[in-house]
Amino acid sequence: MSDISQLIANLSAGDDGLAEESIRQLVEEKNQAIPHLLELRNSQDIDVRWWAYCALGQIGEADVNWFFAGLHDPSPEVRESAAMALSHIPDSLSIPELISALDDDDKMVAVLAGHGLAAIGNEAVPELIKAMEFGSPAARIDAARALATIQDPRSIPAFMAALDNGSELVGFWAEQGLEKLGVGMVYFKPG
Repeated sequence: MSDISQLIANLSAGDDGLAEESIRQLVEEKNQAIPHLLELRNSQDIDVRWWAYCALGQIGEADVNWFFAGLHDPSPEVRESAAMALSHIPDSLSIPELISALDDDDKMVAVLAGHGLAAIGNEAVPELIKAMEFGSPAARIDAARALATIQDPRSIPAFMAALDNGSELVGFWAEQGLEKLGVGMVYFKPG
């Protein structure tokens, strides 16, 4: 068995320490490892798919397209692994997929998608504003949190509107965003 084949086999051995060590070596041998790791994304074993996305996410020149299918995996753990990888690879090509993931049933996937959008930064702002204004209640929270992190002045009108939307968490992140942008005031309508 070649070294790469053994390292790939180690990912499915059920030993987390062995898998983590193998990932370090696979990243060093990325040119040989990538085709094998891409194939492992199709494994029937949830753990193998999880480790495949984890390893691919640690490759410096990772292609964001490698992770989009993982955001739709039936396993929440695999979706989390794909979202985590994308949160470390800021690329505007990920925006539509990450915006969609803000509505994931698994809260950790949604939070990681928000982190990924925040890492992308200003390019994600228009879609985040739409998600904050028109998305599901859950998506609005993570969109507001990402916008507060990005600190783009284009968010101010959406933050101001969110103060009246009735959601305490969206309102909290709107206040945080306004404060970070130097608009540290709460708008009260005269009674």
